[in-house]
Amino acid sequence: MRTRTAAPPPLTERATTWLRHRLGRAVALAYTAALLLPGPGLWLRRTHALPLGAASALPVSTVRLLLALVLFSAGLQVPLRALAGLLRRPRALLAGLLLHLSIPLLVIPAVAFLLRRTPDTDGGSGLVTAMILIVAMPVAAGATVWTGKGDGDQPTMVGLVLASTLLSPLTVPLVIHALLPLLSGGYADTLTRAGHTTQGAFALVDVVLPCAAGIVFRPALPAPWLGPVQGLIVPVALAGSLLLTYVNASGALGSFLAGPRPLLFAAALTVATLVCLLSFTLGRGAARLLRLDPCTASSLTLACGMNNSSAGAVLITTALPDKPHLLLPVLAYGILQKTAANRVVRRRHP
Repeated sequence: MRTRTAAPPPLTERATTWLRHRLGRAVALAYTAALLLPGPGLWLRRTHALPLGAASALPVSTVRLLLALVLFSAGLQVPLRALAGLLRRPRALLAGLLLHLSIPLLVIPAVAFLLRRTPDTDGGSGLVTAMILIVAMPVAAGATVWTGKGDGDQPTMVGLVLASTLLSPLTVPLVIHALLPLLSGGYADTLTRAGHTTQGAFALVDVVLPCAAGIVFRPALPAPWLGPVQGLIVPVALAGSLLLTYVNASGALGSFLAGPRPLLFAAALTVATLVCLLSFTLGRGAARLLRLDPCTASSLTLACGMNNSSAGAVLITTALPDKPHLLLPVLAYGILQKTAANRVVRRRHP
């Protein structure tokens, strides 16, 4: 009797698998491209006008479109029944939210204490301000990409991204207010203003709506269409996340290349390394204490260490336009959190 051989997976599925297995190297390549060729990334960061007629134009932000694509893809991969199960067993979700709020209060004071021992004229308040604006942000949308690479618990990760973003208009000002005594000079007042400018509209339009659209769009599709649609959108969104990394890195490196300050970069890298290491370590330790299954533990660890550094960069640019060098810790943390995320998912797949 003739045996039937299984059909090879579609090209898009093979491309997605190939890119996920090389995601760490692809991210490193994106940062290298931002360093060597930042011009296109700086152009993409600007808002462009799309002509609609003789006298009207639609402002288009490439960064916001790429972020929406990544989040729509993440939502498309989550069945509604999985989110319903997450609400029935919310231990991992609640633990992730609690840790995400607690880590800044545990980590930043230790970093501020160490920086006061340095010869920096402001006692490291500039670097501490930048790190507060990073770790106070909600869970990074890009964490869903790394969860997919490591076959983590995507419903838990999507739930943490949505919940932390919905709560951010309340939690970001609270975290900032709690850490204000660590700052000196005018940084405390500046950080207070930054906390008040945290926009709920940004969280709703740029994060919650695209992800929710993907979740709702999935059951609306006829069953035979789901595989092909996912096979098209997921690899495109994966490539979009790499382009978003390049664009954000180009913005942070632009100010550094205009006026290189190697010592400041070394200090920013050291501080970002310490904060990132402590955040991931606390997340991993909590997952072990809760005895979570490996998939959920991986997602919880990623949620604790991966913050929306892009939103932090926007707040720094808005609140401290005269101090573009404070974007360096944002760049360093962005690199480090992706490097650490790659190690977390590699540990799941040795």
